[in-house]
Amino acid sequence: MARTEHQIMRRVLRREIAGTIGLLTDEHDFRAMRRYRSFTFDDHQTYLEQVEALLKVRASQGSHTTLALFDPQEYADFCADTGLDPDIPSSRTRFTAELASTGPAIPYDGRPLADLVPALVDEAVRQATWEYASTLLARLGACASCGEDIGRAAFARAADLVVRILDTAGRGNRHLVCSVSAEPETLVSVLHADEDEQGALRLDEAEALEFTTVLALGLATQSPGGLVIRTSGPGSTDRVYGWRLRGEGLAPLTAGEVFDAYCTDIDSGDIISPESDVDYCVPPDLGQEGQTPGHHH
Repeated sequence: MARTEHQIMRRVLRREIAGTIGLLTDEHDFRAMRRYRSFTFDDHQTYLEQVEALLKVRASQGSHTTLALFDPQEYADFCADTGLDPDIPSSRTRFTAELASTGPAIPYDGRPLADLVPALVDEAVRQATWEYASTLLARLGACASCGEDIGRAAFARAADLVVRILDTAGRGNRHLVCSVSAEPETLVSVLHADEDEQGALRLDEAEALEFTTVLALGLATQSPGGLVIRTSGPGSTDRVYGWRLRGEGLAPLTAGEVFDAYCTDIDSGDIISPESDVDYCVPPDLGQEGQTPGHHH
């Protein structure tokens, strides 16, 4: 009887233990791990099927599982830094545990792995974009004339602009895209703001932080770039408008410029047919032509 009670207690405890699976999302990373003899999978598709089966079993038992992006090069660096043998399972477990707190990760919510893998990759791109933009902002240092931290001031200015853009958008869901020219490639960030029945906006905090950081980098470095917003709601026509980054602020795009941006193929330059029930229009006034009052660097 006591043994049965102990088994029940252990099963209850297992349901309360959160687990993390480090996922090899593409064939290239999978092949990189195959150089370790202790990594016994031969086929990437079979590996993904086995992972998905494990996720379903854990979910059926009431266990919570987080999916983290497993990068073979980061794993090799981790083992080198910590003195661990990379060719034993316990080292992979240690690295995966580290990913749970520092790396890109998403909770398993029952969706097929085919849907979760792109979401995990998007999360990794978002985190990498934020880290890169944050690093560049931090390197800008202090203003030579006033001593103010340039990156911090630009972030505050960007945050104010994002709030004003959302507030002046009218009713409906908002979808914002910000692009900033940077080396080695253009940084692109997306922000979704969905409106509930009471008119309140719901934002993902991590997404908002990344978006604001990318915009701040563009403002601080006065780099070429732009910000476009699309608003949509039931029973109304979608509205699309935007601004170009100019100096330390935003300058409104004309309706024609927005139409050209949306109706031109980025790769080929060919004209794309415009969507029906979409208005390409001039943005509302943000005040002071998108600038915030006070000293600018």
